[in-house]
Amino acid sequence: MAGHLLVAVTGRRRRWWEAPLFAAEQRATLVNVKLKLVKDPALDGALSRQRHLRAAHHLLDLASSRPGHRISCPELLADKSVHRMFGSAAAALAFLRRYHTLFALSRRGGGGVSLTDAALGLRCRELDCLDASGPDLLARLRRLLMLTLPRSLPLHTVDLLRWDLGLPRDYRASILGRHPDHFALRQPEGDERIWLHLLSWDDRLAVSELEKAAAGGDTTCLPFPVSFTRGFGLRSKSMDWLKEWQTLPYTNPYADASGLDRRTDVSEKRNVGVFHELLHLTLARRTERHNVSNMRMLLGMPQKFTKVFERHPGIFYLSRIHGTQTVVLREAYGGTSQLLEKHAHPLVAIREEYATMMRAALPPRKSRESCNYCGELDEESEGEEGTELS
Repeated sequence: MAGHLLVAVTGRRRRWWEAPLFAAEQRATLVNVKLKLVKDPALDGALSRQRHLRAAHHLLDLASSRPGHRISCPELLADKSVHRMFGSAAAALAFLRRYHTLFALSRRGGGGVSLTDAALGLRCRELDCLDASGPDLLARLRRLLMLTLPRSLPLHTVDLLRWDLGLPRDYRASILGRHPDHFALRQPEGDERIWLHLLSWDDRLAVSELEKAAAGGDTTCLPFPVSFTRGFGLRSKSMDWLKEWQTLPYTNPYADASGLDRRTDVSEKRNVGVFHELLHLTLARRTERHNVSNMRMLLGMPQKFTKVFERHPGIFYLSRIHGTQTVVLREAYGGTSQLLEKHAHPLVAIREEYATMMRAALPPRKSRESCNYCGELDEESEGEEGTELS
């Protein structure tokens, strides 16, 4: 195998900047194995618990950033991001009233939105946690850029992943602005997009989570942790293919894989490894499928590269609840609806507290079902939605 070949020739492991010696054996064809998709109630439940958390946190962030932790209703409703998220001022106001455990509305001074005492206390703890997590968030962003071939991403793509990575809303100032030795913002000629470039490479960060788990052992043919939803039946042909696929060479996701033949199972294992690493960079080990759909060329992926989520349901779970496709890393949940303790991040615990406060604002389930509380914004609804809260 490629890793063994280089070690045998040079006596050392290949560095990230060295082209891999893929003259070693590669599978000649990509095996066409179709695995059925089975719903996972536990992982779907984990997503449902925080269905509207991101929208609530956005409003909370806007209000808490103003003097006195209060923002006027006209100013809040005029914010373009609020309009994009809710579609109308009426929907935004209905949302604020619904989650009265987080938001307090007043009529004085033309109307304003502030945080409840409990929400403000939790927000202060969150800000302290963000300060303490600064080095960790910096490393996550650097590793994200290190996964890409040009060591750069459109700023819009980073914005899509911002919540999942745990970056604060003002990360451009609080992280990028404070580390000019690591990052630069550039706009290429003829490109309307602004790109975030990584200026410094760190070999210590270019070690994948799978390699760390190997604890210094042989990383030539690392297998991925695999688990299936209860009741998932794997045919013997598929099981044989999976066992053989797990023994194929493992390619470090930060390494140059340009020498790999994209038509092979070895290449597919590299693609799985890239997404395995990318999901490990997120706080909750999950992200929406569309967040990575425009990263194909930047990650050196083939056409229809996100099909690996469906071909490997034992590694990834593709949830389709609420009209959104979300990719979840199975190993991080251990068959439950909660992140395993070894993967827990302090910010995840704080977000769970926000979600608990939001659920406390809802009427009993039977009451919601009988009166169709708040229409299409119902927490338990599983209908499709055109926008996050439409």
